[in-house]
Amino acid sequence: MEPMTPVTEEQIRVRYGETDQMGHAYYANYLLWFEQARGAACRDRGFTYKSLEEVGYKLPVVEVFVKYRDEVKYDDLIAVRVWIAEVRRASVQFRYEVVNLTRGGKLCTEGHTWHVLIGPERKAVSIPAEIRAMLDRDPTDWETLEGP
Repeated sequence: MEPMTPVTEEQIRVRYGETDQMGHAYYANYLLWFEQARGAACRDRGFTYKSLEEVGYKLPVVEVFVKYRDEVKYDDLIAVRVWIAEVRRASVQFRYEVVNLTRGGKLCTEGHTWHVLIGPERKAVSIPAEIRAMLDRDPTDWETLEGP
C-alpha cells in the first residue's frame, strides 16, 4: 500500500541477538523496530512520546498486525518505513514496511499499529487540536528533533 502521507525511514543493522537459531530475525523484534521507527517519525514531526507524556498524554498500542513476506537475517541492513495512515477522534494508526537493503531493497514485512490517546485518568480522550496538528505535520517542513 502506497502511503498518502510523508514517510520516515529508519535504518537498522540486525544484531546477532535479534536472530533465532536459524539466523533469521526473531519475529517479535519487528515490534521493537516498529517502535524505533515510530519514535523517529514523531521526532521528524517535532515531538516525542516524552513530550506528550509531559503534557499529560500517553499513546499506548492497542492493536498490532504484522505480515512477514521474506526473510531478514543477522547483519542485514534494513529500512523501516513508517507513516501515519489514519487519525480518528481518539486514535491513530501507523503503518510500516520493512525493506531489506542488503538484499536489494526487497519488501520483507508489512504491518500497522493502532494507538489510543489517553489522558491523566488513563481513559481515551479526543485528540486535541495541537496534538492533531503535530501528527499532521509534514516532516520535510519541520526541523527533526535530535534524540536517543
